[in-house]
Amino acid sequence: MNKSTFPRIRPKLLLVLPLVAVIGACSDSDDAPQAGGQRLMEIAERGDVSALDALLRRNSNADVRDSCDWTPLMKAAQNGHLQTVQRLLEAGADVDAADKGGYTSLLLAASNNHTAVVDLLLDKGAMIDAQERTQGYTALIWAAHRGHRETVDLLLSRGADATLPDLEGKTAEQHLLAHTP
Repeated sequence: MNKSTFPRIRPKLLLVLPLVAVIGACSDSDDAPQAGGQRLMEIAERGDVSALDALLRRNSNADVRDSCDWTPLMKAAQNGHLQTVQRLLEAGADVDAADKGGYTSLLLAASNNHTAVVDLLLDKGAMIDAQERTQGYTALIWAAHRGHRETVDLLLSRGADATLPDLEGKTAEQHLLAHTP
């Protein structure tokens, strides 16, 4: 990498490095969920509602965790699987379960612009202003940082606090202005 490249990629590295640290801390397969739990995680990640229903009938624990403390609800929310999210919530999944970095299903859905999932999670009582620990981002800051205006508008209409700063002191508005062309 030459001297002119580093200043351009430094902001991206600062965003990714805390996430790499959290993921690296979660790579111990000895803490992986039991076979049924692992299957539930995979099904939730794929969004296969019929397989999910069949597995939940046999195993009622919708909040099984992997080595990073992710739940099936987090996997489904991150991937925008609305019906899977709904079914997991009906099965008793904790809407505000957080992983080792403080990420919740709401943060994951908002950061990936899954507006319908964000709306459902808020309907089910998700904490709208929860902040993850690596950067202090809220769902609103994540959506703004990634330029997801529809999700930003939804979160604001539902009462997200636009004045909350991240760990660097930046608000959602500052992130939106910096990351929207």
